[in-house]
Amino acid sequence: MPYQLLFVCLGNICRSPSAENIMNHAIAQAGLSDRIVCDSAGTSSYHIGSPPDQRMQAAALRRGLKLKGSARQFQPEDFAKFDLILAMDRENYRDILSLDRQNVYQDKVRLMCDYAQNYRDRDVPDPYYGGESGFDYVMDLLEDACQGLLQEIKPKL
Repeated sequence: MPYQLLFVCLGNICRSPSAENIMNHAIAQAGLSDRIVCDSAGTSSYHIGSPPDQRMQAAALRRGLKLKGSARQFQPEDFAKFDLILAMDRENYRDILSLDRQNVYQDKVRLMCDYAQNYRDRDVPDPYYGGESGFDYVMDLLEDACQGLLQEIKPKL
């Protein structure tokens, strides 16, 4: 059974699909595609079915990465399905845990920035209302955090 990761942000069109695709790329480079599976979701229903934001796609393409996927909303069943749930910010973290009514899955939910090695951010900032540099910064931060996350997961496989 592969190790399953779920990346979660608000709308599932910027940060979490980027994290999913960056992580999939890192997993493939490490030759672990058969051992780790990634998905992403949003805490809101704003963008269900939508592809990743065009500005986020452009930031990814500047790094040679094509963002795949369509937005979906986080569901309580995701707690049991995934081994680790990675919230992009503290608000997403609280929103996810609010759906864990029996407080059974708290140990599965972590902040993405907990794995960043070269950044001190606690939250992955939402670039949606900002300019191009915000999307590039999110990509930098997520690339760093995904590398840290992969190092953390490898011994568990």
